[in-house]
Amino acid sequence: MNASLPRQIIPILAGLSLLAITDVASPQPTIAQRPTSRNATPAPARVRPSNASGTYTLGGGDNIRIDIFDLPQFSGSYQIPAGGVIQLPLIGSISIQGLTLEEASTAISKAYRPILKRPQVTLSLQATRPLNVWISGEVNRPGSYTIALNSGAGNVPSVQFPTLVQAVEKAQGVTQVADIRRVELRRKVGGVGRVQITTFDLWEYLQTGNVPVDITLRDGDTIFVPTATAVNLGEARQIAVSTFASPANQARTVAVVGEVVRPGRYVVVGGDTLSGQSVQGLPTVTRAIQLAGGLKPQADIRQVLVRRPTSAGKEKIFTVNLWQLLESGDVNQDTIVQDGDSIVILTATEINPAEISQIAEASFSPAKIQVNVVGEIVRPGVVEVASNTTLNQALLAAGGFNSTRAKKTSVELIRLNFDGTVSRRMVEIDFAQGINELSNPLVRSKDIIVVRRSATAGVIDNINLILNPAAAVLAIPSTGNAILSLLSNLGLIRLPK
Repeated sequence: MNASLPRQIIPILAGLSLLAITDVASPQPTIAQRPTSRNATPAPARVRPSNASGTYTLGGGDNIRIDIFDLPQFSGSYQIPAGGVIQLPLIGSISIQGLTLEEASTAISKAYRPILKRPQVTLSLQATRPLNVWISGEVNRPGSYTIALNSGAGNVPSVQFPTLVQAVEKAQGVTQVADIRRVELRRKVGGVGRVQITTFDLWEYLQTGNVPVDITLRDGDTIFVPTATAVNLGEARQIAVSTFASPANQARTVAVVGEVVRPGRYVVVGGDTLSGQSVQGLPTVTRAIQLAGGLKPQADIRQVLVRRPTSAGKEKIFTVNLWQLLESGDVNQDTIVQDGDSIVILTATEINPAEISQIAEASFSPAKIQVNVVGEIVRPGVVEVASNTTLNQALLAAGGFNSTRAKKTSVELIRLNFDGTVSRRMVEIDFAQGINELSNPLVRSKDIIVVRRSATAGVIDNINLILNPAAAVLAIPSTGNAILSLLSNLGLIRLPK
């Protein structure tokens, strides 16, 4: 016996020597024939990872059990510390960091061979550590994520590795400018600094459901989703309704500017934003336009610009054709918006009268607008008309001209412009005209149409003012500032200074 060994180990080694003599003298039983020690805890079956092409590697945080056949006093459970070095009886420190279960069993058996005769070591995984992965690029919440492995219970634990798609879902999905055909998985392999890059085509996965290669993750993996070179509206919509995109009920802030009733920033979510009912729907461009009060008659719906930020801080600018949506039902044109989008409604250079009614009846146009019609009209005041109403139609909505007093050849159109200025112009009236910017323009919300007196009515009013000044004073509230000025000029009343 070796005198350098501690005294307490000598009896153990003596027993082991006797066991070794017996082991040599008799044939070795198979695993199925070997008896189980009454004092030993039955070893759970080895964990077989669910993915066929890869095996689980041990690391800090894993809980394992090491069983040495017929030596329960050397068996036990261990939690692997950071660095992967565990302390075992007789052999001391041994590193199993980065080894598979089989490799770790072999390494421990090899370490025990100088001490034990043919050691039979079984290594089982009792609880797995969570995986740490990094996700960057065109995802809604890039960053570092800890993903717990799904493990079973009892004597036969199982490990279900998280997939690349599950990790992307945890990062709240890809953005609308993601190139899912070239998703990169970067994994450290071998020596320090060595990285293996594998590219996955999630578009094929989305279309066919076939996964030709293993996309399960390992601790320390990095996922990068690149930016698409161009936006394909058809593909963008399919991606947006997949599980690895943002959920439809997730709020997103967008800016809507240009030819809409109320330009500004709006929070868009799925549902019926026009009626306020809780209806399933997608947060699309038309929903954003609805929140902005709808389109104005001058909107160019054939070239609606969408300016979309990318993860690199740049912008992707593309157009959608809402007329194509109305004409042929191409829902791909009503693309799903993304947080940070800007929707720009340009002014049409030419308005096709045949399309006005169809656009006005669309869900993204305002149902009604209000126009003021004053002066020599049958029902002066505010009238509510459809958004595609012309000046002639607004006059008729107010009851038409006062037949005995109105100047029927022209009216004055007063308009508050978007820059804060006020424009005034005379419009020649011809009820036979269709939509025409010169003689029958489309009215806007808050326009004022002034119907003036005819020359004959003006003469009669002046005579009545001279003959009956008291009646003129009573008529002041309804006739306005022009009559006040006339009375003052005639010397019949004195205006306060």
